[in-house]
Order: sequence, then structure tokens, then C-alpha cells
Amino acid sequence: MHSPSVDSPPRPEHRTAAGFAGVLALCSALLLTLVAVRWSPLISTDGDISGTTHRWAVDEPGITQTFRVLTDWVWDPWTMRLLCAAVVVWLVVRLAARWTAVWLALAVTLGTLLQQGLKAAVDRPRPVWPDPVDSAHYSAYPSGHAMTATVVCGLLLWLLHRHGVSPAVWRTALTVAVVSVIGVGLTRIWLGVHWPSDVLGGWLLGALVVALAVWVHQRRHP
Repeated sequence: MHSPSVDSPPRPEHRTAAGFAGVLALCSALLLTLVAVRWSPLISTDGDISGTTHRWAVDEPGITQTFRVLTDWVWDPWTMRLLCAAVVVWLVVRLAARWTAVWLALAVTLGTLLQQGLKAAVDRPRPVWPDPVDSAHYSAYPSGHAMTATVVCGLLLWLLHRHGVSPAVWRTALTVAVVSVIGVGLTRIWLGVHWPSDVLGGWLLGALVVALAVWVHQRRHP
């Protein structure tokens, strides 16, 4: 079988991933700029939403405790990274897909470094409440929980789609991923440890990392 040369034009899948990455990069850069300059409409909207959800969190301690368990254990970034590590081992041991295993580990690692770098650079304060229901460390933007869940779930979903699974498995995985990514973002807002735009930034940046990683993989293994 003839392999395409290095100079061959990109396949449609490459262009799709690159296009998504471009759009996500623009959206991420725009939101980052608005957060950095403290654009008044964004700050006002963040404050209104956060104030409302915090009142709900104080009034509904049962729901709040459930959300704390979900965000601290089920959807915690370290839980997501451990899931990724298990998949990396499975790729090496069961499929002998060493390049894909390294690709997955590097994508998640680089996503984490990007997240931490932006937190340090933006240095956005977290919400402060007189009656907090939870606490968190480091700067607010972007949400590490939201970004890590988006990166890990997005990459694992793409791998499932690429390797082919039964419709039932795909629907289950897709449902779990969507609930996890959306759910972890909402819990961070409900618990009062992130502004809504922190979570939106985490989702956008996580999706950008996924799109770039997929583009790299498709270039290497079309």
C-alpha cells in the first residue's frame, strides 16, 4: 500500500480538527482577554450568577454535600488523571499501541501545564463569601476541574470512536462524558469556588487541547 508523502495535502479529517482548533483558540483568547481586562458586563454577569447559586447552596445543604462528594472524588482532576493512566496502561498492554499511549499521556500532561500556567499568569481571585460552603486553592481562571474533565473525557471518547465500539457502549460512554464535563463545571459554580467564566474558560481550553491532540494524532496515524 502506498503511503502518502510528508508533502501530501491534509486529509479532510486533518482539516476538520484544525478548523475546530482554530475556532476554539479564538474563543479562548477572547474570553481570556475579557477576564484579564475585567470587562464590566462579564464581571457583573459572573457576580449575579454566583450570588444566586451561592444562596441556593446555603439553602440546600443536602444537594451541596452531594456536589462536594462529586467534585472532590468522582470528578476531581486526579481521578480523571488516574483514569487516563489506566487507559495508557491498557493501550500498551492490551493493544501494544505505544505511540497512542504516549500521545494520550502527553496531551493530558500538557493540558495540565497550560492550565497551571494560565492560573499563574491571570491570577484571578476566587469568589469570597461570608458563609462559604466549600474552599479551593490557587487562582480561579481557568477552572482546573472543568478543563481536566473536558480533556480526559474528550480524548477517551475520540479513542473509543476511532477504535470502534458497539452502539450501546458508545451511547453509555458519551452520556457519562457529557454528564461529567457539564456536571463538574456546575458543581464548581454551585459550591462558590469558581466564577461561571472560569468554568467556561476551562471547557473552551479543554476542547482546544482535545482538538489539537486529535489533529496531531491524525497527522501521525491518518
